[in-house]
Amino acid sequence: MPPATRTRISSSTAPTLALPPPFRLVTLREVGDAFAHAMAHAAEEGAGTLIYVGRFDLAEFAVVLEPDEPLRMARRTLYAGMAALADALSVIAPPETPITIDWPDAIRVNLGLVGGGRLGWPADADENEPPQWMVFSAMIRLVSLSEGEAGLRPLTSALEDEGFDGEASDRMVEAFTRHFMMILDTWQEQGFDGVAKTYLPYLATVSEKGVRRDIDQDGDLLVRQMGKADVQRQKLLPALTQPTWFDPQTRGPRS
Repeated sequence: MPPATRTRISSSTAPTLALPPPFRLVTLREVGDAFAHAMAHAAEEGAGTLIYVGRFDLAEFAVVLEPDEPLRMARRTLYAGMAALADALSVIAPPETPITIDWPDAIRVNLGLVGGGRLGWPADADENEPPQWMVFSAMIRLVSLSEGEAGLRPLTSALEDEGFDGEASDRMVEAFTRHFMMILDTWQEQGFDGVAKTYLPYLATVSEKGVRRDIDQDGDLLVRQMGKADVQRQKLLPALTQPTWFDPQTRGPRS
């Protein structure tokens, strides 16, 4: 990522986030779509661009990256992004609030679905060559707009319902950038195993006894039962076709 910092504000009320110097902020109005904007403009914006949508109900952002690994391996960036997102939520959450991930891309707070992450890359990218760019995007529900009491929706939640403060959106994005940089540094210095060690403990099923989980070089999740030779493989690429947490009709986290 280039060291210069550049800020583009599309509205006089757009927030100014305190991002580490490698990141450049692009803020969209409430009707904006961070993932779509990043996918459309990644080539011109370049690595380190962070697109942020200022909304009261959702925290939505996307980061442009330029991987140096072949696409089939670079998709593991999803795990780095999800680990950083979970770390960021853990930092700003009320004490002892459980943060978990449903493989590969959904985030739960206190067992309630609040959103998740997604990954994009050029449609014509070669599996065996580094893609020109890649986009990691995330969306977290801040306020529930569904009718009825929160207790009637035990499988979904919002940060407001879980006791997060009113600055959770900005604080989460700022914390994400810091943790994302640390995780990418770990990947570079220690290999992908360092990323997996951060991501895997967040899995909602990690408490299952006698089960070992690993991530292979193509990003597939490998699940082994202790004492058994069989390995269950959960393929990453098909799972990225449609994010598990995303509702295409509402264009937000599932309710």
